[in-house]
Amino acid sequence: MYAMKQSCLYVAALLFSGCATMQAIDRGMYSAAEAVTERDQVTGRRTLSLEDRASQIQKGNHLAEQFVSEAKASGKGLNAEYDPVAYERIRKIFMRLHQVSHVRDEQWTPILVEETAWNAFTTGGTYFVINSSLEKDLKDDSELANVIAHEMAHTVANHVFESQSYMQLNALAGSHSARRDTFQSAFTHEDEAEADRIAILYCALAGFDPYAGARIWQRMYQQTGNDAHFVQDHPMNSERAAQAQQVATTVARYYNPGQMNPDYFSILQSNAVFAQEAGTTIESGKGGGVLSVLEATLNTMGQRQQAKLEEQRQQYRMQFMQSVHQVSSVVSSGPVSPTRWRVAVRYGGDHALTDLSFKLIVNRFGAEPLEITQQLSGVLYPNDRFYVDFESPELNAYGTSAQNVVFLYDNARSL
Repeated sequence: MYAMKQSCLYVAALLFSGCATMQAIDRGMYSAAEAVTERDQVTGRRTLSLEDRASQIQKGNHLAEQFVSEAKASGKGLNAEYDPVAYERIRKIFMRLHQVSHVRDEQWTPILVEETAWNAFTTGGTYFVINSSLEKDLKDDSELANVIAHEMAHTVANHVFESQSYMQLNALAGSHSARRDTFQSAFTHEDEAEADRIAILYCALAGFDPYAGARIWQRMYQQTGNDAHFVQDHPMNSERAAQAQQVATTVARYYNPGQMNPDYFSILQSNAVFAQEAGTTIESGKGGGVLSVLEATLNTMGQRQQAKLEEQRQQYRMQFMQSVHQVSSVVSSGPVSPTRWRVAVRYGGDHALTDLSFKLIVNRFGAEPLEITQQLSGVLYPNDRFYVDFESPELNAYGTSAQNVVFLYDNARSL
């Protein structure tokens, strides 16, 4: 892509050097590129965006303020009025992250809302929302910082409005990809992965443990396995943990525990994760318009191809998992002690597999289901019969109630 840009630079300089008509066309092309793109703050690349930053803030904040109004109307607690200690904790963590971010010149406001769902989100303006259950669960400040930085990263990389712009323009152009739910989810999946990388970099620069994100997703994987549906708009827990570990190792050189890295500004411009691309220096009217359109087109094509590859990967994986699941069966299931439940399984697939997980769901009337996940070690071969033991002190309270075994195969690999 760089070589192509350089070649076009010389051609553009020749074409537009002395022709008034061509110069006028080039200025028009530059204006068009500016109207539908913006410079990514992290990478410096031109990306699609039908909204400038002022409009993004206005629209994003309007949605956030609507959310606050609805939360108040439903009687939910908000911010310091709900929990002054929790809100101050969020605010202090955010301030450290904000100082080393690409949006440090913007005035941002955190929102804490009384909510049982484990979630946080942004609307692309200058607010981000943290649910109270998430804040309570993440007692490690570095882990909470990772979540806050992730939401900031979505706005920094303009994921909210970039995705909308991409889908709108591709729908107008008659793109079949943009209409598929699987493609849209794959596009979002790539945004989530990028936000994770930016968040880990921000945490390291702000003096928060960059490995905290890996701990979160490893814990989630151990507790719940992978949520391996056909449509994946987020990386699966095991993948997310591995990717977070890799990025953390890369940025560990920038981490000073509890202290902001004094070189954060230069590191943001060029670091081991992201290196800003320099935009064209050719002026509008002298070939800058052609190069701006070319750059935006190539970057958009690259994003589209990346999303299509992710979509294909997800389709293949789900076909594989469904095939494996259909030919596997539980032979027997029952308690072998008050705290242990044993399941005998027959595997009838055609592939040798490794890295499998199973989940036992224990039901009891009037109580929340008890879920226990167990990873199987070693390799599973066609026609194998094997046992999976699920053990938990809580099983004793559930007695001999109905049991269900869920085949996760969530991180399975074919050998």
